[in-house]
Amino acid sequence: MWSILLVSLLSLSSLVLAGVPNTFSQKNIHYKTYIGECPSKSSAAFAMLVMKEFEKKNSLKLVKEMILEKKLDEKNFLSDYRINYNPVIKTLRLQLECPQPLLKVQVYKSNGEEHYSAVLGDNAKMYDPAYENLMKAEKKLLHHLPLLAISMEQLEGDAPTQLTQFIKRMDKDQRQRISEIILSKNNDLTIVFALGSRATSVFMGADLWEEKLSKLTKIIGYVQKNKRYPGSINLVNSKKVVVKFSDKI
Repeated sequence: MWSILLVSLLSLSSLVLAGVPNTFSQKNIHYKTYIGECPSKSSAAFAMLVMKEFEKKNSLKLVKEMILEKKLDEKNFLSDYRINYNPVIKTLRLQLECPQPLLKVQVYKSNGEEHYSAVLGDNAKMYDPAYENLMKAEKKLLHHLPLLAISMEQLEGDAPTQLTQFIKRMDKDQRQRISEIILSKNNDLTIVFALGSRATSVFMGADLWEEKLSKLTKIIGYVQKNKRYPGSINLVNSKKVVVKFSDKI
Protein backbone atom coordinates (compact mmCIF):
# COMPACT_ATOMS: atom_id res chain seq x y z
CA MET A 1 0.00 0.00 0.00
CA TRP A 2 2.75 2.42 0.95
CA SER A 3 4.66 1.71 -2.28
CA ILE A 4 1.54 2.43 -4.34
CA LEU A 5 0.95 5.67 -2.44
CA LEU A 6 4.59 6.70 -2.88
CA VAL A 7 4.47 6.12 -6.63
CA SER A 8 1.25 8.12 -6.90
CA LEU A 9 2.68 10.95 -4.83
CA LEU A 10 5.87 11.06 -6.89
CA SER A 11 3.84 11.07 -10.10
CA LEU A 12 1.67 13.89 -8.84
CA SER A 13 4.69 15.82 -7.59
CA SER A 14 6.29 15.70 -11.05
CA LEU A 15 2.93 16.72 -12.48
CA VAL A 16 2.54 19.88 -10.41
CA LEU A 17 6.21 20.82 -10.67
CA ALA A 18 5.56 22.57 -13.97
CA GLY A 19 3.13 24.99 -12.32
CA VAL A 20 0.69 24.85 -15.21
CA PRO A 21 -2.66 23.05 -15.59
CA ASN A 22 -2.08 19.33 -16.07
CA THR A 23 -4.17 16.18 -15.95
CA PHE A 24 -3.71 13.21 -13.65
CA SER A 25 -6.00 10.19 -13.83
CA GLN A 26 -6.94 7.92 -10.93
CA LYS A 27 -9.86 5.48 -10.71
CA ASN A 28 -11.54 6.89 -13.85
CA ILE A 29 -11.40 10.42 -12.45
CA HIS A 30 -9.27 13.09 -14.10
CA TYR A 31 -7.52 15.64 -11.88
CA LYS A 32 -6.43 18.99 -13.26
CA THR A 33 -4.12 20.99 -11.04
CA TYR A 34 -2.69 24.49 -11.15
CA ILE A 35 -0.26 25.54 -8.42
CA GLY A 36 0.96 28.96 -9.57
CA GLU A 37 3.87 29.98 -7.33
CA CYS A 38 3.15 27.36 -4.65
CA PRO A 39 5.87 24.87 -3.67
CA SER A 40 5.36 21.66 -5.64
CA LYS A 41 6.11 19.41 -2.65
CA SER A 42 3.38 20.80 -0.37
CA SER A 43 0.97 21.17 -3.32
CA ALA A 44 1.43 17.49 -4.21
CA ALA A 45 0.74 16.48 -0.61
CA PHE A 46 -2.43 18.59 -0.52
CA ALA A 47 -3.65 17.28 -3.90
CA MET A 48 -3.06 13.67 -2.89
CA LEU A 49 -5.16 14.04 0.27
CA VAL A 50 -7.93 15.72 -1.74
CA MET A 51 -7.88 12.89 -4.29
CA LYS A 52 -8.07 10.17 -1.65
CA GLU A 53 -10.95 11.86 0.16
CA PHE A 54 -12.91 12.62 -3.01
CA GLU A 55 -12.65 9.05 -4.28
CA LYS A 56 -14.43 7.72 -1.20
CA LYS A 57 -17.86 9.14 -2.08
CA ASN A 58 -17.25 11.66 -4.89
CA SER A 59 -18.29 14.40 -2.47
CA LEU A 60 -16.83 17.92 -2.59
CA LYS A 61 -18.61 18.63 0.69
CA LEU A 62 -16.64 15.92 2.48
CA VAL A 63 -13.42 17.15 0.89
CA LYS A 64 -13.94 20.70 2.11
CA GLU A 65 -14.93 19.49 5.58
CA MET A 66 -11.71 17.46 5.75
CA ILE A 67 -9.62 20.46 4.69
CA LEU A 68 -11.18 22.64 7.39
CA GLU A 69 -11.00 19.99 10.08
CA LYS A 70 -7.34 19.15 9.46
CA LYS A 71 -6.37 22.75 8.55
CA LEU A 72 -4.76 21.45 5.37
CA ASP A 73 -4.68 24.89 3.76
CA GLU A 74 -2.61 26.27 6.64
CA LYS A 75 -0.36 23.19 6.86
CA ASN A 76 0.36 23.34 3.12
CA PHE A 77 0.93 27.11 3.01
CA LEU A 78 -2.12 27.96 0.91
CA SER A 79 -3.56 31.47 0.83
CA ASP A 80 -6.51 30.30 -1.26
CA TYR A 81 -7.77 27.22 -3.06
CA ARG A 82 -10.63 26.36 -5.41
CA ILE A 83 -11.90 22.83 -6.04
CA ASN A 84 -14.54 22.11 -8.70
CA TYR A 85 -15.90 18.86 -10.13
CA ASN A 86 -17.49 18.31 -13.53
CA PRO A 87 -19.47 15.03 -13.35
CA VAL A 88 -20.03 14.91 -17.11
CA ILE A 89 -16.34 14.56 -17.96
CA LYS A 90 -15.44 13.26 -14.48
CA THR A 91 -12.82 15.93 -13.91
CA LEU A 92 -11.82 17.47 -10.60
CA ARG A 93 -10.02 20.79 -10.90
CA LEU A 94 -7.73 22.09 -8.16
CA GLN A 95 -6.42 25.62 -8.28
CA LEU A 96 -4.00 26.53 -5.49
CA GLU A 97 -2.55 29.88 -4.47
CA CYS A 98 0.23 30.61 -1.99
CA PRO A 99 1.47 33.88 -0.46
CA GLN A 100 4.77 35.51 -1.34
CA PRO A 101 7.01 35.42 1.76
CA LEU A 102 7.82 38.97 2.90
CA LEU A 103 9.50 38.78 6.30
CA LYS A 104 11.01 36.31 8.73
CA VAL A 105 9.33 37.06 12.07
CA GLN A 106 10.54 36.73 15.64
CA VAL A 107 7.71 37.21 18.13
CA TYR A 108 8.58 38.30 21.66
CA LYS A 109 6.69 38.13 24.92
CA SER A 110 6.21 41.20 27.12
CA ASN A 111 9.30 40.21 29.18
CA GLY A 112 11.47 40.27 26.06
CA GLU A 113 11.86 36.50 25.70
CA GLU A 114 11.47 35.03 22.23
CA HIS A 115 8.11 33.30 21.92
CA TYR A 116 8.16 31.77 18.43
CA SER A 117 9.24 32.31 14.83
CA ALA A 118 7.14 32.54 11.68
CA VAL A 119 7.05 33.83 8.11
CA LEU A 120 4.83 36.79 7.18
CA GLY A 121 3.19 36.38 3.78
CA ASP A 122 2.01 39.15 1.46
CA ASN A 123 -1.54 38.37 2.60
CA ALA A 124 -0.63 39.57 6.13
CA LYS A 125 -0.88 36.06 7.58
CA MET A 126 1.73 34.07 9.50
CA TYR A 127 3.09 30.73 8.30
CA ASP A 128 5.42 28.06 9.67
CA PRO A 129 9.13 28.96 9.24
CA ALA A 130 9.54 25.84 7.08
CA TYR A 131 7.78 27.76 4.29
CA GLU A 132 10.87 29.90 3.66
CA ASN A 133 13.13 26.83 3.40
CA LEU A 134 10.70 25.05 1.09
CA MET A 135 10.45 28.05 -1.26
CA LYS A 136 14.24 28.42 -1.32
CA ALA A 137 14.76 24.72 -1.98
CA GLU A 138 12.53 24.97 -5.06
CA LYS A 139 14.16 28.27 -6.08
CA LYS A 140 10.90 30.17 -5.79
CA LEU A 141 12.52 32.47 -3.25
CA LEU A 142 15.94 33.73 -4.37
CA HIS A 143 16.84 36.16 -1.58
CA HIS A 144 17.08 36.20 2.19
CA LEU A 145 14.03 37.47 4.03
CA PRO A 146 14.45 40.52 6.27
CA LEU A 147 14.01 39.88 9.98
CA LEU A 148 11.03 41.43 11.79
CA ALA A 149 11.10 41.71 15.59
CA ILE A 150 7.62 42.27 17.00
CA SER A 151 5.88 41.82 20.34
CA MET A 152 3.01 39.42 20.91
CA GLU A 153 0.72 42.37 21.68
CA GLN A 154 1.51 44.08 18.38
CA LEU A 155 1.09 40.85 16.46
CA GLU A 156 -2.43 40.36 17.79
CA GLY A 157 -3.49 43.80 16.55
CA ASP A 158 -3.50 45.26 13.03
CA ALA A 159 0.30 45.66 12.87
CA PRO A 160 0.80 42.70 10.45
CA THR A 161 -1.65 44.24 7.98
CA GLN A 162 -0.06 47.70 8.28
CA LEU A 163 3.44 46.32 7.82
CA THR A 164 2.42 44.17 4.87
CA GLN A 165 0.82 47.11 3.06
CA PHE A 166 3.87 49.26 3.79
CA ILE A 167 6.44 46.70 2.59
CA LYS A 168 4.47 45.96 -0.59
CA ARG A 169 4.55 49.66 -1.51
CA MET A 170 8.35 49.59 -1.63
CA ASP A 171 10.04 48.86 -4.93
CA LYS A 172 11.73 45.48 -5.21
CA ASP A 173 15.32 46.76 -4.99
CA GLN A 174 14.59 48.83 -1.89
CA ARG A 175 12.76 45.94 -0.23
CA GLN A 176 15.65 43.53 -0.76
CA ARG A 177 18.10 45.93 0.91
CA ILE A 178 16.27 45.66 4.24
CA SER A 179 18.13 43.56 6.79
CA GLU A 180 15.93 44.12 9.86
CA ILE A 181 12.66 45.72 10.93
CA ILE A 182 11.77 46.49 14.54
CA LEU A 183 8.28 47.47 15.67
CA SER A 184 8.05 48.66 19.27
CA LYS A 185 5.07 48.32 21.60
CA ASN A 186 4.37 52.01 20.91
CA ASN A 187 4.19 51.27 17.18
CA ASP A 188 7.51 53.04 16.48
CA LEU A 189 8.97 51.56 13.30
CA THR A 190 12.72 51.20 12.75
CA ILE A 191 14.14 49.79 9.52
CA VAL A 192 17.77 48.78 9.08
CA PHE A 193 18.98 48.92 5.48
CA ALA A 194 22.18 47.47 4.06
CA LEU A 195 23.42 50.36 1.93
CA GLY A 196 26.87 50.01 0.46
CA SER A 197 29.00 48.27 3.08
CA ARG A 198 27.26 49.79 6.09
CA ALA A 199 24.01 49.54 8.01
CA THR A 200 21.68 52.53 7.86
CA SER A 201 19.01 52.84 10.55
CA VAL A 202 15.81 54.56 9.48
CA PHE A 203 13.47 55.83 12.20
CA MET A 204 9.93 56.02 10.80
CA GLY A 205 8.01 56.91 13.96
CA ALA A 206 4.55 55.56 14.76
CA ASP A 207 2.45 56.98 11.94
CA LEU A 208 2.31 58.34 8.38
CA TRP A 209 4.57 55.53 7.12
CA GLU A 210 3.30 55.61 3.57
CA GLU A 211 3.70 59.39 3.37
CA LYS A 212 7.27 59.10 4.69
CA LEU A 213 8.11 56.27 2.30
CA SER A 214 8.26 58.59 -0.71
CA LYS A 215 10.78 60.79 1.11
CA LEU A 216 12.80 57.78 2.17
CA THR A 217 12.90 56.49 -1.41
CA LYS A 218 14.28 59.82 -2.65
CA ILE A 219 16.92 59.94 0.09
CA ILE A 220 18.09 56.37 -0.57
CA GLY A 221 18.23 57.05 -4.30
CA TYR A 222 20.33 60.17 -3.70
CA VAL A 223 22.86 58.57 -1.33
CA GLN A 224 23.25 55.53 -3.58
CA LYS A 225 23.92 57.76 -6.55
CA ASN A 226 26.57 59.68 -4.63
CA LYS A 227 27.89 56.56 -2.87
CA ARG A 228 27.90 58.28 0.50
CA TYR A 229 25.83 56.29 2.94
CA PRO A 230 24.38 57.73 6.16
CA GLY A 231 24.43 56.04 9.55
CA SER A 232 20.85 57.06 10.24
CA ILE A 233 17.82 58.73 8.68
CA ASN A 234 15.25 60.22 11.05
CA LEU A 235 11.73 60.57 9.63
CA VAL A 236 9.84 60.64 12.93
CA ASN A 237 8.81 64.21 12.17
CA SER A 238 7.64 64.05 8.56
CA LYS A 239 8.26 67.80 8.13
CA LYS A 240 11.86 67.66 9.37
CA VAL A 241 14.05 64.93 7.93
CA VAL A 242 17.43 64.46 9.64
CA VAL A 243 20.19 62.52 7.85
CA LYS A 244 23.36 61.80 9.82
CA PHE A 245 26.68 60.71 8.36
CA SER A 246 29.66 59.40 10.27
CA ASP A 247 32.92 61.33 10.20
CA LYS A 248 34.52 58.66 8.04
CA ILE A 249 33.41 58.69 4.40
